[in-house]
Amino acid sequence: MEFIDEQIETYALAHSQPESAILKKINRDTYANVLMPRMLSGHMQGNLLSMLSTMIQPEQILEIGTFTGYSAICLAHGLKENGKLYTIDINEELEDKVRTFFNEAGLTNNINYYIGNALTIIPTIEITFDLVFIDADKKNYSAYYDLVFDKVRKGGYIIADNVLWSGKVLNVPEKMDADAKAIDAFNKKIHSDHRIEHMLLPVRDGLVIVRKK
Repeated sequence: MEFIDEQIETYALAHSQPESAILKKINRDTYANVLMPRMLSGHMQGNLLSMLSTMIQPEQILEIGTFTGYSAICLAHGLKENGKLYTIDINEELEDKVRTFFNEAGLTNNINYYIGNALTIIPTIEITFDLVFIDADKKNYSAYYDLVFDKVRKGGYIIADNVLWSGKVLNVPEKMDADAKAIDAFNKKIHSDHRIEHMLLPVRDGLVIVRKK
């Protein structure tokens, strides 16, 4: 998942906004106590998400894939006053931990946290979003994109994580695993969508940034 030279990344982080106390706590706790901790957005990507959200100044954010709450807190940093972030995750075992983190971050009133299948929950949220962040099961990326597209305002943004899938998207199709095939198909779908402007940014495991025309 790391595409940047380690020394360059260390230097970049040393000269970037440091993690807040709550983000440091989530980082430590995730790596100590949660399976697959590399799913965490982490310091560099978290800073980028926070900066993008602050630039966009969204009133309504949708996040698909909460994990331990790190990216939600970063995205919520850019919310307008009284703005809301709606975040969905299927892992109910992390719910108490994540709600505690949101409370410690002072964001309980700004975050609506759903546990369940995003494919069935998204249609029930009748909100127009300024920003959507997709970071859930890779096989459904295209389905999530289709579900949220009409819910994003004109000029709004969709950001999707893991679009390089540890470089496996470069493999020939017969050597791709199922997730790599799904991500590659998603990337091609984005690239051929004339309703948007987009770029794929090779930060961490790849972020694609989409702006709805």
